[in-house]
Amino acid sequence: MDLAALRDAAIEATARALYDKHGEVPNEESEEWEVEYRRQFAILRERHGADLTLTPRRPAVAVDESRLPALTGTPEQIRWGASIRLERLAQIPNAVLRDFLAQTWTRAKQWVDTRDVPTPTVLQRLKPQYEEWRKKREEAAQARAAEAKRKGDELAAYERRLKEAGITPEGLVEMVDASDRFDPAPLAAKLAEIEIEYRHLRIYETADPNILLVKERKGPLHEEYAIERDEGLVADLRLFAQKPAS
Repeated sequence: MDLAALRDAAIEATARALYDKHGEVPNEESEEWEVEYRRQFAILRERHGADLTLTPRRPAVAVDESRLPALTGTPEQIRWGASIRLERLAQIPNAVLRDFLAQTWTRAKQWVDTRDVPTPTVLQRLKPQYEEWRKKREEAAQARAAEAKRKGDELAAYERRLKEAGITPEGLVEMVDASDRFDPAPLAAKLAEIEIEYRHLRIYETADPNILLVKERKGPLHEEYAIERDEGLVADLRLFAQKPAS
């Protein structure tokens, strides 16, 4: 008899024993069921010990242990629990089920205490929790998708407005370069930030209503200068600065 057959036999013996005692079988999550199962398993193990073989099983899936959440517990529990968890997860072909079990069972004791319970039984016991976890996961995924769509729609609308207005980063920089230069004035609110190849410009309003302040970085060089305030340029800069946050 291999270990899997021994576990199945222990489950059947547990059900019979509890039915004979109560006329019904308690829930498998109850303490009474767990105690009786361990008793029946020990009896069968002693009875078939000489013939007990551990039939090697090829894991249904490869599990990357380095990607699993860290377990909590004593050092001994963690070592033992990690080994049991790896073996258990390899028996579950469903990736979502594996994620559920790995993410919700982070106490090593949970794995150690259920080491003799067959994987199908463990999953059956956890079915209500799994359904709730999966529902919340799906709702979160839908919320992320909706948020991504909202941001995508906002960005598309922003780019459409720029295109209709004929505004490009290169065009704005050309307008700055074509402006007359003045002595800097104390800066006020930032109008826009523009970045093109090799150049990064930050443009501010100033205390002087007739000029704008430009702080520019060209590679390692930094420059600060003022240009004449042009209301058309200011309007374009304000529209350009309305880019939605990513």
